[in-house]
Amino acid sequence: MASLGLSDREQAGCRQLLEFLETEELMALTDTVTNRLVHPESRQEAIRAILVYSQSVEELLKRRKVYREIIFKYLAAQGIPVPPSSEKQLLIDRVKQYWTGQLATCPSESGERKPHTESHGGRQKSPQDAIHDLGEEFCQWFFELLNSQHPLGVKSEERWGPQHFWEDAKMKFFYNTLEKNMEEYVGAEMVSLRLLSLVKEEYLLFNPNLHASGLKCTMSRHGLVLVAVAGTVHRDNTCLGIFEQIFGLISCPVRENTWKIKAVNLKIVGQNALEPGMLIEKPSLKYESNQLQELYDGKELTVFEPQKF
Repeated sequence: MASLGLSDREQAGCRQLLEFLETEELMALTDTVTNRLVHPESRQEAIRAILVYSQSVEELLKRRKVYREIIFKYLAAQGIPVPPSSEKQLLIDRVKQYWTGQLATCPSESGERKPHTESHGGRQKSPQDAIHDLGEEFCQWFFELLNSQHPLGVKSEERWGPQHFWEDAKMKFFYNTLEKNMEEYVGAEMVSLRLLSLVKEEYLLFNPNLHASGLKCTMSRHGLVLVAVAGTVHRDNTCLGIFEQIFGLISCPVRENTWKIKAVNLKIVGQNALEPGMLIEKPSLKYESNQLQELYDGKELTVFEPQKF
């Protein structure tokens, strides 16, 4: 039976949405909603208490502990396209429209390039699948644009520059050829110029491996998207070695569906520094998407360890 405040449909939707919360966050939300009158012993008990004590969908979703990113992930999982930069209130409105049957799940009608969120075989994409699609599309865009700056590259209509980075962007560049080196750069202009020089002045070309083993993506609860990709580095007709790059992306609040680079970690290992017998045709990442979170402390990406590929 529906509670006094929520309809059966709203209860069902809220259950699905609340499952995106971590257990600790769910318990904290229960304390807030019930004024600490209920002490659940499981996630399901916590969700049940939250539904019973919530007077309306609006009241529940506006709670500070129901993060904007949680609502975004829920909508993505339902196949409802919304701009990643949307304000929380707009996301709440979309959820309410969906639960009242006013909003159908359909592809975006906008002409802008967006991550694909359509379902395959009747199965809706999970939030992680949606984030992975965003990461894959970003990498295709980034490396195509960067490689186009090569003197012999196919020129892109889009312009490379600091406009693709946040003003306080940071870059850490580790490279191991004959010896190990590490460089750091701060600011959109410096980061942009250093990446540009690799292609325009050092004549490097990057070939990312965008298959499952070479691409890992995740989103923090605060909306930072971490994208890690591995690949090969080339000059002319020679494969020089392999690279691993991690991006920290934050959506732009004033430009719909635009993500700008907040942090970059780039590691290049030359062939002469690789272990004997190491194959480089399809470099892969040695960690999972959830481990990416450990590389970000809320302010910047940790420095690469010169780990073995």
